[in-house]
Amino acid sequence: MATRTKKQRTRIEDIRRVELIEAAHRIFLRDGLKGLTTTRICHEAGMSQGILTYYFKDKDQVLFEMVRYANRVLMDAVVVNLRKAETRWDRLTAIVDGNFPEEKFERNTANAWVSFYAEAAHNPRYARLQELFYKRLRSNIGSALSPLWSREEIDHF
Repeated sequence: MATRTKKQRTRIEDIRRVELIEAAHRIFLRDGLKGLTTTRICHEAGMSQGILTYYFKDKDQVLFEMVRYANRVLMDAVVVNLRKAETRWDRLTAIVDGNFPEEKFERNTANAWVSFYAEAAHNPRYARLQELFYKRLRSNIGSALSPLWSREEIDHF
């Protein structure tokens, strides 16, 4: 019986964490890094302000998890697109469309990500996330182009 209760608690904690991360993601895309406050995150998630500190060490941890979440969303879109690809060109298009979806091209979203990348220049945790994103993007593109181009040409691309 104690095991069952523990699993329920973990599940509820996971759900709350995801709700807070998704709320942070919505605020980030709408208002950028500067608009991302603990008060706004909790209000967006419909939770009390103290709940954020229960599930996360600080706002930076929420931001870190939010960027990981955003990258997972992009990665999932790439995987779905790649499953439909039949040619190398289809693969390349699938990668580009998955990583840079048309519906995300708006001023607020672009400003939000620019603010994150600017912060990554000074924050090693954010820089690590950015590097992981670039490595995944390079690997995906490289897999589509490797039979056609040399590694140097792919790196230049």
